Amino acid sequence: MSQAEDHQGTRRDFLYYATAGAAAVTGGAAIWPLIDQMNPSADVAAQATKEVDVSSISAGTQLTVSWLGKPIFIRHRTDKEIKEGRAVKVADLPDQNAENPNVPAGSLATDQNRTVDADGKWLVMIGICTHLGCVPLGNNAGEFDGWFCPCHGSQYDTAGRIRKGPAPRNMDIPVVKFTDAKTIKLG
Repeated sequence: MSQAEDHQGTRRDFLYYATAGAAAVTGGAAIWPLIDQMNPSADVAAQATKEVDVSSISAGTQLTVSWLGKPIFIRHRTDKEIKEGRAVKVADLPDQNAENPNVPAGSLATDQNRTVDADGKWLVMIGICTHLGCVPLGNNAGEFDGWFCPCHGSQYDTAGRIRKGPAPRNMDIPVVKFTDAKTIKLG
């Protein structure tokens, strides 16, 4: 093989690689806007998380905030409410699932699996009845000292678990955690 032929082969390889590289860059530039438009808009991303100062909520009271267009019940439970919630046998519940994305899937609806902290003082729930989407009344309403939905009679206990009525499931728990001793982060 002559030196000229060897030089020609190298030039051909360079042209192949340069063309393939240019095609890849052009294809990526054409596809990028299509992929980027699938990201949430800035207003949606801003609503995805919310921090709530819970330092002013005294035991036995509840704060309702709006997050992602839904009411969120943040309850600072009393020792009596914690004791009542922990005394319930899971086998007696219509819905035995925790309905809590903060614990492993399939976890039982024990009082501990429904609260934010290990002591059980903080219960945070999406305040929507699981029957037809009404907003239940709180502050120790109903037969089980929890929440009562007056629309169709669903009754929830001090841990937000369905105990009586047509609601098929416990009230849902949002993704929630404490960021410090007095702030809860939703989402």
